[in-house]
Amino acid sequence: MKFSRRDFLSAAGLSAAALVLGACDSEGPKRAAGLLADAERVNRKVERSLFRHTSMDHAPRGAAASGDSFPSYFVSDEVPVWDTAAMGAWRLEVGGMVRTPLSLSLDDLMRLERRTQRVNHYCVEGWTAVAEWSGVPVHVLAELAGVDPAAKVVDFESFDDAYHESWDLESVLHPQTLVAYAKDGKMLTPAYGAPARIHSPVKLGYKNTKYLTRIRFIAEPNGGYWSDRGYEWYGGL
Repeated sequence: MKFSRRDFLSAAGLSAAALVLGACDSEGPKRAAGLLADAERVNRKVERSLFRHTSMDHAPRGAAASGDSFPSYFVSDEVPVWDTAAMGAWRLEVGGMVRTPLSLSLDDLMRLERRTQRVNHYCVEGWTAVAEWSGVPVHVLAELAGVDPAAKVVDFESFDDAYHESWDLESVLHPQTLVAYAKDGKMLTPAYGAPARIHSPVKLGYKNTKYLTRIRFIAEPNGGYWSDRGYEWYGGL
């Protein structure tokens, strides 16, 4: 019987969940907080041990792109749209534990190294969609900013109602992790995270922050919108 990496990670997550539920007695889930944290640390170590920089995702040959049927998600009450009149020109700030903080316009991003990739998008709900994404590899921005060797985590912040998610540095520096500004050959629309968003096939969809405004290199994980609601922090594939 074949047992894929995704199956293994799913099983590990279910096992951890079962342990936590077993600990939720009359004192409620607070009693399980320590066990949950321990399970998360174990899962994180297992997933990081499985991660490989040389593993590259490619959409199956002949697989149709999802196009406009690609699901659109956001946490605000309405589709987030950058309001230039109220907030000024959009810029991407790159800072935290770096030697040279960056402040980049969309034009600045488009002048940097560009990567276009046709890859899978994996949702925690179990579906997979195919799209072509274009943007700047995040490792290019890390090199320009000069990241402090003590930085181990990267936080991606959004203007979508304070949405953010933090990642491990190894996944951030994967060649297929992009600050994407185009999808299927066209500039991003608000439904898909305009003006720019994170996209990478090495993470589950909820880790791919849309409506990006800031990238911060930090020392320790600081959770995230879904991570703080019980979803796995690592969220890797």
